[in-house]
Amino acid sequence: MVGAAGFTFGVAVAPSLLTGEAHAQNNAVKMNNWVTIHGDGTVAIMSPASEMGQGSLTSLPRIVADEMDADWSKVKIDPTAVSDPIFGNPGRGFHQYTAGSATVTGYFNNLRLFGAQVRQVLMDNAAQRWGVPLAETTTQSGVVLHQKSGRRLTYGEIAAFAKIPAEAPQVVVEPVATAEFHLIGKDIPRTDIPGKQDGSTKYSIDVQVPGMIYGAILREPVEGAGVAGVDDKAARAVEGVLHVVPLKNGVGVLAENPWAAFQGRKALKVTWGSKAQGAGFSTSGGFEQFAQAARDPAQAVIEWDRAGDAAAKLKGAARVVEAEYRSDYAYHGQMEPLNSIAAVSPKGDAVELWCGVQSQTIAVTVAAQALGIPESRVKFNHHLLGGGFGRRGNRDADFVLDSVLLSKASGKPVKVMWTREDDIHSGRFRPLYVNRLRAGLDASGNISGWHHRGVCDHVMAFMDPVRYKAVKGRDGIALNGINIRSYEIADRMGEGVLVHTGMRTNPLRGIGLTANSFATEVFIDELAASAKADPVEFRLRLLSKQPRARRVIEDTAAMAGWKNRRAGRGLGVAYVDYSGTHVAGIAEVSVDKQTGAIKVHNFWCTIDCGVAVHPDNVIAQTESSIVYGLGLALTERISIANGAVEQSNFFDYHVPRMRDVPELHIKLVQTKNHPTGAGQMAVPLVPSAISNAVFALTGVRLRQQPMLAARVKTALLAGEERIA
Repeated sequence: MVGAAGFTFGVAVAPSLLTGEAHAQNNAVKMNNWVTIHGDGTVAIMSPASEMGQGSLTSLPRIVADEMDADWSKVKIDPTAVSDPIFGNPGRGFHQYTAGSATVTGYFNNLRLFGAQVRQVLMDNAAQRWGVPLAETTTQSGVVLHQKSGRRLTYGEIAAFAKIPAEAPQVVVEPVATAEFHLIGKDIPRTDIPGKQDGSTKYSIDVQVPGMIYGAILREPVEGAGVAGVDDKAARAVEGVLHVVPLKNGVGVLAENPWAAFQGRKALKVTWGSKAQGAGFSTSGGFEQFAQAARDPAQAVIEWDRAGDAAAKLKGAARVVEAEYRSDYAYHGQMEPLNSIAAVSPKGDAVELWCGVQSQTIAVTVAAQALGIPESRVKFNHHLLGGGFGRRGNRDADFVLDSVLLSKASGKPVKVMWTREDDIHSGRFRPLYVNRLRAGLDASGNISGWHHRGVCDHVMAFMDPVRYKAVKGRDGIALNGINIRSYEIADRMGEGVLVHTGMRTNPLRGIGLTANSFATEVFIDELAASAKADPVEFRLRLLSKQPRARRVIEDTAAMAGWKNRRAGRGLGVAYVDYSGTHVAGIAEVSVDKQTGAIKVHNFWCTIDCGVAVHPDNVIAQTESSIVYGLGLALTERISIANGAVEQSNFFDYHVPRMRDVPELHIKLVQTKNHPTGAGQMAVPLVPSAISNAVFALTGVRLRQQPMLAARVKTALLAGEERIA
């Protein structure tokens, strides 16, 4: 891999730095595409990922700094240019795309290598200056040492005379299992926090460009409806409105200030087309349609997971247990509204962007395609994101495209800001799901066969048709979690059914596992109850050969005092192997039987994500995941009527409030395994653990999320009738 663009010292480095003496301005030397060392000892390290609160801005440079043995107090972090061959994530097809908790795990090995190569070059330069063998040199926190003579050179001093080879040196990086790290695994403050605390951080919504005007777009209520007619007389009469711009999927209003743009949009009278696929679709109708597909043995399916002969084992089982689970559409709810600024050149042959996105690659591509120009003619200024959760990474980069099209139409720089109502009405949601599970049990209550069928809207076909075509319709975003990981079930079958409903769908924090794992983990609990087994012990039996999985469950059970039941409270457990990260959670709940409201009092969680680059940040992200999962579990629901979204803002789309957050108890298990994700891995635990806790308390199963108070009350009444 040394010959690949991102692994070569000679690519994208100024020619004067390739041929010997490297005397750049301010005595700075560009060691490779990732590291520049200044004469004052400052080490500038590039960070290729988007920072949206998850800590990548600090974590990735720390990996480089650890291997090059830099003094962290002298490290300066810079954003990269947009260049997939050099800065793309190897775990995401070498695209600059921050999603799926794939950043640290994807970049980890390569960044370690780049850092180790820089360290080698620094030591080699020092050894040549001193006239000593390279083997006699070592490093310590930004200094090269020759211990025999007591000589030392700081990295900044070496920068003044360093010779940089055109090809990266051959370096063997110590395997993770035996490596000794200096910065990795230590709790060092995050780089982005001070600016957020004192308000100095500039998000793209804060950017002001000379000559800039503002844009707002009235979008079609149902995807694909299109514009049939526009009466813009009242809109043009609004003070401050400059232009009205017809677009493919809506109508744009340009104004001197955002409020005029919003008022002008409100005054538009638009007749919408009637050819939208989703016209007439409703949530209730969708659930019934999906449920029929889940139950139909003749339904065409995508085989997602298969081992042994599940059908035969189910047919010969002593007893078969089956259940159906449902999950509503859910909205991302990121704090910073979508926004972007574009300045298209007068000739339309170039554009400059200011925005915060999860994929720099996609933003640049979309802007270039909209204008019919090479991507090299797009200048991209990347900003921190006020939350993403998947919403700022869809292939059409809709909010970026807004600004490009309106700037092209007006000939001026345009800032487009979405209101919360815009974002909800025109959101891209987690799909609607119906999951049907069947399991065969032998005479001893052990699982002999397993069948899981999940039915939902297409996701990749809408949000990333290029990738969807490349994977030949195997929608891993929608169907992830149908495959059983870690649980030792020899005869199993997992299937997916994807439905084109016309609804706008997208990855959401936790992706398909938020619905598919909810079904799996509640069903596991149902099987434990059917076998009259303890839910924790039942899971441990299914994980006899999985020591990491067993440990997170056992540690969580110990923290929660699993055997110690509380009056008026129920405990529920859930476990997930999420892309190699092992997470277990236990919820403690009470239920108001008069209203059906669920109160979560405590949530205990243990996570093993291998080597944790930043332990305290892993804990913070796990806490964040639990709070996010709490909303999906209890209150967050998007409903569709006649193809259109019924919710408008946080008054009717209910995210958790501070009063709703339980006491959180997080344990991080550090293991010598390659680092895996941590940014969303606990999200899927929460609905399952809460549902299982409600059953432990009341004997009533809740099989649909969110577990709205009204739904819970209905289930409790039905349960009491059955008991009576």
